[in-house]
This record gives sequence, C-alpha cells and structure tokens, in this order.
Amino acid sequence: MDRRQLEYFLAVAAHGSFTSAAAALRVAQPSLSHAIKAVEREVGALLFHRLSRGVTLTPAGEALLRPAQQVLRDFAAARASVQMVSDLTAGRIDIVAQTTLAVHPLAGLVGAFRRAYPAVTIGIEDPEHAAAVVEMLRTGHSELGLTDFSVPVGDLRSYELPDQQVLVVLPPDAEIGQGDLLTVAQVVAFDLIVTPPGTASRALLEFALSGAGVPLRVAVETPHRAAIVPLVLAGAGVTLLPRSMAEDAARQGARVARLDPPVVRRVQLLWRREPLSPAARAFVRMVVSETGGDPSAFADPMR
Repeated sequence: MDRRQLEYFLAVAAHGSFTSAAAALRVAQPSLSHAIKAVEREVGALLFHRLSRGVTLTPAGEALLRPAQQVLRDFAAARASVQMVSDLTAGRIDIVAQTTLAVHPLAGLVGAFRRAYPAVTIGIEDPEHAAAVVEMLRTGHSELGLTDFSVPVGDLRSYELPDQQVLVVLPPDAEIGQGDLLTVAQVVAFDLIVTPPGTASRALLEFALSGAGVPLRVAVETPHRAAIVPLVLAGAGVTLLPRSMAEDAARQGARVARLDPPVVRRVQLLWRREPLSPAARAFVRMVVSETGGDPSAFADPMR
C-alpha cells in the first residue's frame, strides 16, 4: 500500500463515511472506494463495516489505524527534512582535501560558508595523497575535493582557485644574507625537514628544488605535518610551505624567505558531474564568488 491509500483510509475512518471523506479529499467517491478495496485485498481483511448510514472500523481496521497514522507522520517528517536540506537549514557536506589545502584555502572558505549557512555541518577528510582525493570523489565517499594539479582528474568537474606562492621557512637564527630572497641552490644547502615520499608536501618540495640538480639534505622526515613548524622553530632544519602557513610560522618567530625564481602551487576544487546536494551546490557557488571567479560559468554546478 502507498501513502495515498493510507491517507484515504484515515480520511474514511475520521469522517465515518465514504461520501464525506471523498468530499474532504476532493476525489471521486468511486476512486476512494477502489483504493480502500485495494488495501483490503492487500491486507486480506475488511477494514470497514459498511452500514446503511456510514462505516465503522473492523478489528482489522482498528489494528491498521495507529500504524497508518505513524507512517503518514514519518512521511511528513521525511518531507520536512528534505525541505530543510533544500533550504539549507540542515544538511552536510563531506569534503576531502590535501592536508595543507585544508589549512588554506579550505579553512577560510568553510568559515565563510558556515557564517552564511550555520545549520549545515561540514566533514573534512584527510587523504593519504593527491590521487586519493580523486578516488574518494569518484566512489562517492566525499562530495567535494581540494587538490593540486599533480594528478589527472578525468571527467570530474573542476574550478581553479588562486595559486599559492611557496615560501622558505627557516629557524629564527638562520643566516640568509641580505633581503628575503633565496635561490634554489641556497636552499638545498640547508638541512631540510620533509614529509615521507609520496606525500603531496614532499612532492611539492622536491619539485620546487629540482632545479638544483643535487641530492636533498634531508635532516628530518616525518608524517606529522603539525610538527614541521615546531621542528623549524627548534632549529632542526628548513622547509617549504604555502604562503599562509609560512606567514603563520613567521608570527611564531620563524624566518621566511621567497624563492628565486618563485614557485607557485596550483589548486583546484573538484566534484562529480552528477547532481550536487543543495549544500554542496551553495558551497561551490560561494567559492566561485569568494575567489573572484565568473559566477555565470558556474550558475548551476549540478550540471
């Protein structure tokens, strides 16, 4: 039986008459009678005693009454929940982002989105590597993803975010000469703090310093990204970080220098081509607006 049939059953039970129930529902009485008979055939019992002046519930009808009321309440609750998600007064977005991109730009974007839609919750996943971002999107594990351009994204939709400048972060007492510029040759002369091979941060560092043509002097290798800046501050070595993270390290006392020639990291927001949830759709639109993109090009990211 379906929701419409249960509504008809409850209307007849409430009005005590097929005629009155049909009038209240604004349906033809034969249609109403047919629907009730269909339910009776399905449950294998009569639901109403047909009397000369109306109807009354049979024991089977009495047994169906409360479950039918609960089912319709559940339908109403489900409809209300969906409407709340559509209105962005509820909902959730699952985002997968490379670790440094979760710090910037994702943290700022999530903050702006939450200020606009405080009822929507955000889940942020930390992948093992850039390729895992693409895989988690394709399998539906996450709805949106942030990654660099180091991996192919295939048929995923993408929006390019502003580039991130990569800076050198050094201990407070590091000697870097005049100005705040360091060549690649100068940087590779330092002991380096790196993440393990295969990680996005390690790949970025190796790419930035590849022009030196000499082996890197790895002093500390750690998967604990939160420990990198404290290690630099403690004098364990030098590292490379995106500008926002480097500037935060500078506020803690680290020295920061620019690379010559400069190195930038390209960043993109990804999602599947299938329809997005209302919350994810709003997030994409906000990102485009916040980063100075062309809103008309992403008028409907569901498509």
